[in-house]
Amino acid sequence: QAQLVESGGGLVQPGGALRLSCAASGFDLNYYAVGWFRQAPGKEREVVACISESDDSTTYADSVKGRFTVSRDNAKHTAYLQMNSLKPEDTAVYYCAAEFECYSELADWDTWGQGTQVTVSS
Repeated sequence: QAQLVESGGGLVQPGGALRLSCAASGFDLNYYAVGWFRQAPGKEREVVACISESDDSTTYADSVKGRFTVSRDNAKHTAYLQMNSLKPEDTAVYYCAAEFECYSELADWDTWGQGTQVTVSS
């Protein structure tokens, strides 16, 4: 059974940093694009960043450009989301998902993790 597991969330002060990890079981993450998404209370889930399978090209939401970096380590079959200069408005449950390419529509992503909570607060 294909599964994704996120880790690395937690409580951090504004201006701080966290690194989220996304690991797969039941399939090889190296052959898939990996998207990072977040959902804040009362809001819809939104795309944060994506890294392609083919050439590791990356895309970011405007709200996180210059602060977040998506990457992957194929030797560890793991993807990461490095989050720097965190703001209170970054507080959300963060999810990773895997698909053949970086689709813009959430409905096109089939395999999701369970999510990890990120709270930015002083």
